[in-house]
Amino acid sequence: MNQNRYSKIFTKKKVASSAVCVVLAVSLFAGCAHFESIEYSQEISEENPETIEAFDQFINDIFETEVTENTINLHFTISDPEKYGITDYPVTLGDLSNDAMSDSNARLENYLSGLSSFSYTELTLNQQLTYDILENYFQLQLDMADMYLYDELLRPSTGVQAQLPILYEEYSFNSKKDVEDYLKLLALTDEYFDQIISFEKEKADAGLFMSDFACQNIIDQCNAFIVDSDNHYLIETFNTRIDKLTGLTQSEKDHYRLQNEKMLREHIFPAYENLAAALTDLLGSGTNENGLCYFPEGKQYYEYLLAYNTGAAESVKTLENMISNERVKVLQESSDLTTENPELWELASEATLTPTDSATTLNHLKEVMLDDFPAPPETSYTVNYIDDCVADYLAPAFYVIAPIDDYSHNSIYINETTDTTNISYFTTLAHEGFPGHLYQTVMTYESGIEPVRSILNYSGFVEGWATYVEFQSYHYAGLDDDVATILELNQDATLSLYASTDIGIHYEGWTLEDTKKFWNNYGITNDDAIESIFELIVEEPTHYLKYYIGFLKFEELKKETSLKNIKNYNDKSFHQAVLSIGPAPFDIVDKYLPAYYEYIE
Repeated sequence: MNQNRYSKIFTKKKVASSAVCVVLAVSLFAGCAHFESIEYSQEISEENPETIEAFDQFINDIFETEVTENTINLHFTISDPEKYGITDYPVTLGDLSNDAMSDSNARLENYLSGLSSFSYTELTLNQQLTYDILENYFQLQLDMADMYLYDELLRPSTGVQAQLPILYEEYSFNSKKDVEDYLKLLALTDEYFDQIISFEKEKADAGLFMSDFACQNIIDQCNAFIVDSDNHYLIETFNTRIDKLTGLTQSEKDHYRLQNEKMLREHIFPAYENLAAALTDLLGSGTNENGLCYFPEGKQYYEYLLAYNTGAAESVKTLENMISNERVKVLQESSDLTTENPELWELASEATLTPTDSATTLNHLKEVMLDDFPAPPETSYTVNYIDDCVADYLAPAFYVIAPIDDYSHNSIYINETTDTTNISYFTTLAHEGFPGHLYQTVMTYESGIEPVRSILNYSGFVEGWATYVEFQSYHYAGLDDDVATILELNQDATLSLYASTDIGIHYEGWTLEDTKKFWNNYGITNDDAIESIFELIVEEPTHYLKYYIGFLKFEELKKETSLKNIKNYNDKSFHQAVLSIGPAPFDIVDKYLPAYYEYIE
């Protein structure tokens, strides 16, 4: 598996502000112990203790192999590797070479072969769930393997150059070894960036390099990162963490501070300088300023990427119809509301909240959500501000996922300039915190999913969940119910436009002019704003779809569950069931949801 990507950050979608709020003005290895006794009616269960034990060992071996392929992912996945039998591991950022990729593909084939050796019906329900998820994940990775040059490591919000500094900033120090591993990782960063540069040159040689505007954005981002390097936030945050670490002498702490500054000067800053220089040399190498479908196999790659990032099994056309049908429905509902109350949109546009700090807002959300969501386990969190040097390029807010063996401490980042009286501040904290990413993470961990599942990336589930609850959170803000509803519908419709545009650009071949025509139909006529949207979507294919398709799939699952359980349906049980299943493709969630819901009820 490709463990050279860093998937430990869940983000709030970046939406061009000029397009928002105008649409509706015109329109541990034990498995899931909680559920071991569930009987699953769709399969004949013939549980075999020997098969169960062998399968546990098999998936634990996969976990140990894959999680140690990348020390960043290891550190953010488990806080105490020794608990998992991991006592010796190389400190590495991963390997991007073709040989490493071939080895990874061979492992995937071996994993699939190993899975097929188990008698499916002799496994427990939770093992069958894990089996289905792993089979799906491994096969999709292999299906995409030959198209690796279509992948992109450098993207404005989700690229390595954007996320790695945040992960370095959040790298916790629980022991002396953590500090030493961290410093080794800093020292490896320039070599790793050299591998990225080689990969980008290979893409350029194949005619698959990024557009000039995307390349320039990454160059600007790299240059912004190294401004004021003498007072860099990676110096300040390191010093704060080292001060808090017990068991070190003052002399050791002083030594590590000097080592950190040395590693930044000799490896981190040069890595970003060299990357910017290499990309400057590659400017003009791109052959396509539009979507993926303009590349030779771009449509096929987009289909794979869409399935991977959304977790949806439907065809692109089916998903496109889902999006447009939802938009028609939402616009009609908003029209009905504003017909009944012509002043409603004006009231909604003027809606503000009492200024409050993030902790107070999150505590409020944690309380008011309890009618609809199960109570979370006790957990703490910090809300930090995104540093100025990366604030223009990262998402406006994000959650850094907690380790599976210590989810009592969580981190949320928001932009310091966020207006705390704006409703978007409230819904952003709902998206990232309660009942969003933070809540979903700790609830899924609390249910006891197998460790191997923590290294898989099902962003359609996690971002879809966060979007689903973000929309619901408008009704937790203390607003008039119709005002909350019209704001929710506006956000729904706006995000649907981004989702349709993503498919239009990358699958149907929309140009900038086509994109302008589409948005003009909904009253958006600011050419600069539309061009910004166009470029964002070209740079990050399927990015908006994981939010919106994920949201639609949760709505679909809820509707199906309520119809199957007319007499005893309630939202709280539905939410507990899907969170206990955890991140997975939506067809697999749908397969197991009846058994999980029945057990909870």
